[in-house]
Amino acid sequence: MLKKSIWMILAIAWIAAGCTPRQTPAEKMGWKLAVQSYTFHTFTFEEALDKTAELGVKYIEAFPGHRLGGKWGDQVFGYGMDETTRKEILDLAASKGVRIVGSGVFVPRDPSEWEKEFAFAREMGMEFISAEPAMADWDLVEELSGRYGVAVSVHNHPKPSTYWTPDSLLLAVSGRSPKLGSCADVGHWKRCGLDQKECLKKLEGRIISLHFKDIAPAEAEGGPHDVIWETGVLDVPGMLRILRDQHFQGYFSIEYEYNWDNSVPDIRQCIDCFNETAAGLAKGK
Repeated sequence: MLKKSIWMILAIAWIAAGCTPRQTPAEKMGWKLAVQSYTFHTFTFEEALDKTAELGVKYIEAFPGHRLGGKWGDQVFGYGMDETTRKEILDLAASKGVRIVGSGVFVPRDPSEWEKEFAFAREMGMEFISAEPAMADWDLVEELSGRYGVAVSVHNHPKPSTYWTPDSLLLAVSGRSPKLGSCADVGHWKRCGLDQKECLKKLEGRIISLHFKDIAPAEAEGGPHDVIWETGVLDVPGMLRILRDQHFQGYFSIEYEYNWDNSVPDIRQCIDCFNETAAGLAKGK
């Protein structure tokens, strides 16, 4: 039943493709905006889908543990969902014009959880898992990624996390499948004293997805919190120019970790900024 539901969703998408609006310049470059559902973690996952649709965003990256809400109450998003709930959540997302493309950040307590997560991701039609694998798990992770056809996008939580610097990830994936790469959290790099643009350059060819953002200066009131894109210190146009020049194609997950209870207006401005900047870059600016 779950596989049939996925095929129905894909069929509807293919049929609708003939009458969808013209692609934006960003979409023509292969750039897809998504929402990292942690942005709306003070709301239920059902409400996060509503807010994602309200923003006009077509993709969502669900964080494991997000409370589903609605008829599912305190059940949470993750591989523990039963088959009926999985189908219902897929149908709910499709009814709002949103597709669940990934999940993360997944940090297993035990290596035995990896196969459960990969199987869940494939059944839900996801393209990638954002994760922070233990160094000892890489052979297993690579094998499961190939078997299930799901990419692994490695997130960089701040130090002392293993992957706080791109060098650790590059060491881990050297010589391994191209489906293993970075979930580039540009804000965390800056907070760790790294140059986020140099980090993006180092990871050329290994970026699977991004947790994209802009942040306030460290000396700002409240510290280096998220701000509306192009109003902070991360040089959003400069980062996007690097990704254009690398011919990056993939997902920019909006992870807006500020103004938690009323972030939709801020995020709308971020989206407008992204589309305007991408339009200029598409023209070679």
